[in-house]
Amino acid sequence: MSATPPEKPHDSAVRLGLICGVFAYGLWGMLPVYLKALGGVDPLEIVGHRILWSIPFGALILTFRKQWSETLKAVASPRMLILLGFSAAVIAGNWLLYVWAVANDRVLQASLGYYINPLMFVAAGVFVLKETLNRAQVIAVALAALGVAVLTLGAGVFPWVSLVLAVSFTAYGYVRKMLDVGGMPGLFIETALLSPFALVFLIWFSKTTGLAFGQGDLGMDVLLILAGPVTVVPLLLFALAARRLRFSTIGFLQYIGPTGQFILGLYYGEPFTAYHAICFGLIWTALAVFSFDAVHQNRKMKAAARQLA
Repeated sequence: MSATPPEKPHDSAVRLGLICGVFAYGLWGMLPVYLKALGGVDPLEIVGHRILWSIPFGALILTFRKQWSETLKAVASPRMLILLGFSAAVIAGNWLLYVWAVANDRVLQASLGYYINPLMFVAAGVFVLKETLNRAQVIAVALAALGVAVLTLGAGVFPWVSLVLAVSFTAYGYVRKMLDVGGMPGLFIETALLSPFALVFLIWFSKTTGLAFGQGDLGMDVLLILAGPVTVVPLLLFALAARRLRFSTIGFLQYIGPTGQFILGLYYGEPFTAYHAICFGLIWTALAVFSFDAVHQNRKMKAAARQLA
């Protein structure tokens, strides 16, 4: 009986990356469950706690991963701080809109926004970076635009939540892509830059409207404190996955998040008309065309590289 061949280090790394990636996007997909548990808490207060409680938890992660030197190097660069300040403002707006959408029973619109996001990156590449699209990419973007038009004209609802979430996250992604800083150090600096505003707001909010935090409901207090880990843990898992997986694999995994949100939107009984079905169908078709084209292009590049080697 032959012995089982030893596992290659590469295979082990890929398996770990896949596990981390699935859990990262799975947690993002389940985020509405956490936010629904905070029902009745003002979205602004939730975002404030999300910013503040991310700092101590993020500091622990930086210590564990020995990334303080990278963090301090980024802080020492004025250009880096300015751009991270901009990305911080953008992602805070994205968080606020998402929390508001879940609180106001618009989880389906939120999921549509994150389905559109990969195609929004392509569109931004054309209009911002003057990139050219191949035929498959043109078809994918056109199908996505048609889906949004169907929902707008047919259901009489302009999906502004979806579009603003997609545009804001695309803007955030492009800024972060320009910066030579890791995911966790970058997030820590962003939350640190936002923290004075969050703290001042929560103090003001406590004196005017009143906070949900610290009112004797221990369960609610724990949930609000968990806003830190809920923000940081998926990003850490994503960072571990991104270092171990191919870009095309990450591309497929990213659809886990909005799919989870889509299922939860249906579970929560949000309206889903025939126009919603057509819109999502067109978006899913666009993503299938886009994904298969990305895989095809990746294979062509690898084949060309092998021939040159």
